[in-house]
Order: sequence, then structure tokens, then C-alpha cells
Amino acid sequence: MLSKLLKQGLQLFVFLIIGLSISLIVYNDSISRVYATITPQHQVVNTQTATKLEKDGNYYYQLQQFETAISLWQQAIRIYEQELNHLSHARVLSKLALAYSQLNQQQQATATITKSWKILTESQYPTAELSPVLAQVLNNQGIIELSQGARENAIATWDRAKVYYQQAADELGLVKIAVNQASAFKQAGLYHQALKSLTALNDSLEQQPDSVVKVTALRSYGDILRLVGQKKRSQAILQASLAVANRLNAHTQQVKTLLLLGKSYRGESDQQAAQYKQALTICQQHPECLNSDLVLQLYLAQLHLYLNSANWQNIDPLIPLIKNQFQNLPDNRTLIDLKVNFAHNLVKLNSDKKKQLKNLPHNREIEEFIDNTIKQAQDLDYQQAQSYGYGIWGKIKEQEQDWKNAQIYTQKALILAQNLNSPEITYLWQWQLGRIHQGLQLRPQAIAYYLQAVELLKSLSLDLVAIDPDVQYSFRDSVEPVYRELVSLLLTTEKGQTVTQTNLKTGQEIIESLQLAELTDFFREACLTQSTEINTIDPQAAIIYPIILKDRLEVILSLPNQPLQHYQIFISAIKLEEMIEEFRQSIVIRSRRNFYRPAQQLYNILVRPALEDLIAQHIKTLVFVPDGALRNLAWGALHDGREYLIENYSVAITPGLKLLTPRPLQQLELKTIAAGLTKPRQGFSALEYVGAELKQINKAVETKILLNQDFTAKALEEQIQYWDHPIVHIATHGQFSSSIEDTFILSWDKPINIQQLESILKTRNNDQKQAIELLILSACETAVGDKRAALGLAGMAVRTGARSTLATLWSVNDDSAAKLMGNFYQQLANQQITKAEAVRQAQLSLLDNPSYKHPFYWAAYILLGNWL
Repeated sequence: MLSKLLKQGLQLFVFLIIGLSISLIVYNDSISRVYATITPQHQVVNTQTATKLEKDGNYYYQLQQFETAISLWQQAIRIYEQELNHLSHARVLSKLALAYSQLNQQQQATATITKSWKILTESQYPTAELSPVLAQVLNNQGIIELSQGARENAIATWDRAKVYYQQAADELGLVKIAVNQASAFKQAGLYHQALKSLTALNDSLEQQPDSVVKVTALRSYGDILRLVGQKKRSQAILQASLAVANRLNAHTQQVKTLLLLGKSYRGESDQQAAQYKQALTICQQHPECLNSDLVLQLYLAQLHLYLNSANWQNIDPLIPLIKNQFQNLPDNRTLIDLKVNFAHNLVKLNSDKKKQLKNLPHNREIEEFIDNTIKQAQDLDYQQAQSYGYGIWGKIKEQEQDWKNAQIYTQKALILAQNLNSPEITYLWQWQLGRIHQGLQLRPQAIAYYLQAVELLKSLSLDLVAIDPDVQYSFRDSVEPVYRELVSLLLTTEKGQTVTQTNLKTGQEIIESLQLAELTDFFREACLTQSTEINTIDPQAAIIYPIILKDRLEVILSLPNQPLQHYQIFISAIKLEEMIEEFRQSIVIRSRRNFYRPAQQLYNILVRPALEDLIAQHIKTLVFVPDGALRNLAWGALHDGREYLIENYSVAITPGLKLLTPRPLQQLELKTIAAGLTKPRQGFSALEYVGAELKQINKAVETKILLNQDFTAKALEEQIQYWDHPIVHIATHGQFSSSIEDTFILSWDKPINIQQLESILKTRNNDQKQAIELLILSACETAVGDKRAALGLAGMAVRTGARSTLATLWSVNDDSAAKLMGNFYQQLANQQITKAEAVRQAQLSLLDNPSYKHPFYWAAYILLGNWL
């Protein structure tokens, strides 16, 4: 994905680690040896000259004026060599190697760093003098290896450097190594491994005095936290980095940190714009920043922001500024990556002809720009950038429906990506070729390319979450559409033909794979273990897959021991989402009945086409695998004009049928651990009916209760670990959101996020017999205005490890909640019924009560996972 290119290309980490290697080395200039051929006075003069040359080289290197830096360092090397000052000679050679690497003179870089190491290993210095320089040389060697794509070698080299930094008792050196290794893990998409590397440093960093190393390490830590979705923690760490940079008056470091702070405010355009503006103001006042590529990075970050927020007015003057910046910087891989980024944004802007931007280049000019960029990449043997260049060129031709040239350029991009063994790039061009062949009316070939792309996406697993959410190729833009467009192709037929069982089965598998991919993206790490199919074990359950496509809704119906059924409704995704939102907003207004119209419309779309088959097969339970905005739907309240859906069917939803081995709950002795809050806490209002709810539960089944101050995260963990109860019931404020950071439940002492709840629930021995069968989260709600909020609910249901989760889409702070829960437990305890049927009976008990007929009181409750 372009994220991986930009992660390597923008080289925020690479710049900072190179800065560490050069400007932050603890030089030991007092090391001097007097030789017979050189008088002490002469040696002092020469050493002072060499030291100045070395420092001047450092300065020009940081300005990315690599040729000037090389010239200065070569002069310093001649003096150190003449003086037989082997330590300084080797040290400067290692810097020289970095400069060669930046100019893509990789053979020269390797030869120079090897020579540096050889000089040190053949010298006879005391360990105390030798170790710091050996550490620096190995550190720089790792940087070179990483720039050459030898990531594993780089990590191993830094491990060796770590030994010498430890010998030298150099704490800052160890920080540098941790930052560099985290950079390598980040490039590989191994965010959590990078986080582990930097988290271990955090405590020691607090004890360190202010330094640019500290700024850099904190910035790296904050960036990784951002990438794993810990937005607030990330911002706190980045602010700490900025505070140190401010105290040091380190302008370039301030700008780098502000750039990442801006990215951390993704989705908050005003905050983002403010951070970028402040960074630009600082940068433009200081030559060392102004003459680097940081201004260009900031302009491109602004372009990204304005493009995503449709701020066309600010985009127009930005385009010539970016073009001018390219003229002022030396050619290297970093610049090529930034050019690829710019070209991609231009193509994206040009795709909508309605935008009237006078400075936006026409396609021919963009093609010329891409052609020059590809040639520069060829000169540097930079195949990854070549692949992106040809792919973007193919995209232009695709937009113009010049299918022949679109295919030629995209095929070139694909071959380069495959030669690089880069699946995260390869799938992009397979997807593009799929679209191109669809444009050529070659449907079988189009499907073949789409299938190849999806198979690569599935195999990428953790690499899926290596997508930096701030680059253009985000999950919503470049992963999700691949699945949906493939399903659309599979379920499209010629007039008069029916969809084959093979295509229906493939479509079913593809949409399940998308569900998994969405959860993986939500958690920023792989989250599901190997599991068991359960769609054949309930002869009275129908599985319904509604699939939202741009121009229609496709539904696949799976009935026990029957071929897959299929129906489609021609309603746009936008119209369907509006209908769902109208239903969601109206159903929570108890004094009105405006929900009837959307409830009936949705029933007619989602259920009525299958009704005849459901009746013929004597179906009792409907299991929906909801897609997109349908996750927010209160399914039981859909209405056929006379009755609600729950009056005829038990209802469950699942993010996919691959779950833990199922077991009916009635086979177990029902016991519950129940926790809840009735008092106001941490800014949340009192839940006065929770006490009654827990009492109702205690009447029905044996219950261990944690109420108010007794309900802490630690106390809950201890109860779950000690008591082997199959049900955990939590009645407290909570929110489900499309952001993992904003998905939580509230305990007395703190909010508990998904990862913490997972840890608490899994403290029990991981034995299938002792697994939590049912997790109940009452009084929670989905985030208002968040179309993908129920993704957080699905994520919590999957991640906690409970076989089933009963939760609420909105908070029902009313005595009806206690009545419904009391009835639910009575149903579980007294009858041999499934969990889905127990929920249904409890809902019907309220529906039959005139005081609670409105669906506000009962429709919020949904069962996720195993319905047995």
C-alpha cells in the first residue's frame, strides 16, 4: 500500500535517526595520540581543523546537502588519517557511508562502513575508548542496511550496537537503538512490536535530561501510539516531545513533532490545520528547516487535509507552492516518494471534473510529471517508486477509459511489485487490472484479478493494519472496496440468468472475509483465532447476509440443507443509510410512532423477499451477518405492517459464522458475576434502576454482585478469576464506537477499554469448559452520529472471548430494563431454550405490557455471536 511507501519514503524516523547518528554522537575529541612525525602543537591545530570540518559536514548533512557534507568529511578524514587518529577516522567514515547511502551510492556506502569497522577492529584502543565508536559505527551500519531493504540485518546489527552502548554505559545510545529498531518494525507494519520496544523506554526517558534524543524517542513513541489507535495517549506523549523541543529551542524537532501532532488529530480538521500552521510558521523562520524537505512534507500534509475535507479554496494556492518546493531539493529516494504522493493526490483531485481549480494540472502535465519521476527512480534503481509511478499512470488512463494504455501501465506496475515480492503493492495493481478488465467487458478476467487481490489481502493479515491512516490509501479507500466490488461482480448476471451456487458461495466467503478485515483494521492487529463453522448445526436457523453495494443491496440467504438463495433490491447505499438513520433516530423517541415507516421499509427490503422460504423451511431463528450501517439496526423492531419481527422469529447477529465451538447454555449450571453502577461517576449520570436489575438477576440465578465502589476493574478481574461462573453481567455506562479508543465501559475507578476488558475476562484459565458463555452489557449505547459505531460492539463481542454477547444499542435507563433482564434470566433458568429465544421472550414480555409497548424499551437489546 502507499502507506508502506510513504512510511519508507517520508522517512520521518530515518531522518530523526540519521540526525541522532550525526548531531547527537558523544564525541570523544580528547582522545589524542602523539606520534614522532607530528609535533603536539601541529597536531592540536590539525585536530581543531578536522573537528570543525566534521561539524560543518554534520550541519550540511542535516540540510540534506549531501555532496557538501561528503566534501567536508573527506577533508576531515585526511587529517585524522594523517594523525593516525583511528577512532575519529572510523567515526567520520561511518557518517560518510550514510551520505553515500542517501545519494543511493549503495556499493560505496557498504564499502565505506566496512572500512570504518575494519579500522576499529584492527586498532588497539582501551575498551572504554573503543566501545562508543564501535556502537556508533554499528548504529550507522544498521541505518544503511534498513535503507537498502535489509530490515532483519539492520535489527540484528542494532542488537550488536546495543552491546557496545551498554559497555560504554551510554543510556542515550540505547535510546537511539530502541528508536531505530522501532522504525524498522514500523516499516514492516509490526506496530505492536514497535510499541513494545518503545514502551520499555518510557520510564527511563522520564529520568533523562532534555536532549534531542529524548525529543526523538518521545516523538517515535507518540507516533506508534497513534498508529495503534491510542489517540489520546499519543497526543499526550507528542505534547511531551514538543515541550522538550521547546525548552531546547530545537526548531527542526519542533516542526517534526508538530507534523505528527497534526496527523494525530485526524478527523478534527481545525486542530490538524492549527498544528500544521504552527509548524510552517516555525519552519519558515529557520534556514535549517526551510532548506530541508520538511516544508514540502507540511504542504503535502495540508493538501491531504484539504482534500479529505473538500476545502478546495485552500488547495488551489497550495499546488504551485508544492511544485516550487520540488525544484529546491536534491534528487533522492525521499524526494521521489514525495513526488509519488503528490502525483497520487493530483490524480485524485482530477477524478472529479466538478472541481474548478485553476492551478490543478491537466492529465497530460501530471503524466509528464510521473514520467520524470519514474526516470529518476530508474536512475536510483528504486523499483518500488517505479511501480507506484506506473500504477498511478495506469489510474489516469483508467479514468479516461483508455483501457489499452491503462492495462499496459498497470501491468508494468504489477510486474515490478511482484519482482519486489511486495504483496501490499501487488494487490493494488491486481485490483486496478480487475477494474480495467471490467471496463473492457471481460468479466471472467476481471473476477480472476479481483480474486487474486482478495487472496493477497487475506494473506497479508497483520500487514493490513500497516496502513498509516493519514496516507491516501486508507482501509476505507483501498481495502474495503476490493471486497465489495468483487461481490458485485460475482452476483451480477446476464439478463435472464441466475447466479451460480459457486458464485454465491464465493460471495458469502468474501463478505465474511471483509467482516474479519474490518475488525482487524479496528483493532490495528489480527484479532481472531482459528474457529469452527456453526451454520449447519441449527436446523431451524437461517443465515442472512445483506451486502451493501453502491447501487443496490444484495442478500444471500443460507437455509439448513438447502442451496444458497439470493435476492437483490435496487436501492443506493446512500438511500439505505438514510433510511437506517431515520429508523434509529425515531425509535428512541418514546412519545412518537414515526419509526413505523422506516421499520416497514427496511422489513420489505431485508426480510420480505425471503419470507416464503423461511416459512417453507419452518425457520425459527434469523441470524443476520450485518454489513456497514446495518450493524446499528435494531433488527427485532422491523415491522411487516402488522407485527414486529420478534413476534415471529428469534433474532441474533454475528460478525461472521466462524466462532468458538458452540454449546447450548442450558447444558451448564447458570451462575452469574454481576457488576454495576447506580451512582453518578466520572461525569456520567446515575443509573438508578441498575440496583433493581441486579436484584432481579439474583432472584433468578446464583449471583456474585459488585455494586458501585465494589465494582472496580481489579475487583471484577479477581471475581472472574476465582468464580467459575458462565455468565458475566455488567450494568453500567458504556459506549461502542468506530474508534477503539472511544469504546469502553465504566467502572467505579476508571473506564475499561476493549483490551483491558479482554484481559480481565481472559484471566480465567483458557479451558473451553470454563470459557465465559454469555457477556451481558446493559445500559451501554452506540456513539451518536457514528455510522460505524456498532463496529465497536462487534469488536468487543469478538475480542472478549465470550461465546455470546447481549448488549444494548442505546441506554435504557428505566425500570423496564430490570423487568426485561429479570424475565431473560427466568427464561434461561426455567426452560430448555436457546439464548436467542430467551431474549425474544423477554422482549415480548415488555411488548405485551401496555406501558412498554414502544420499541424504545425492548428493541435496544441485541444478541451477538452464538445464539444457541
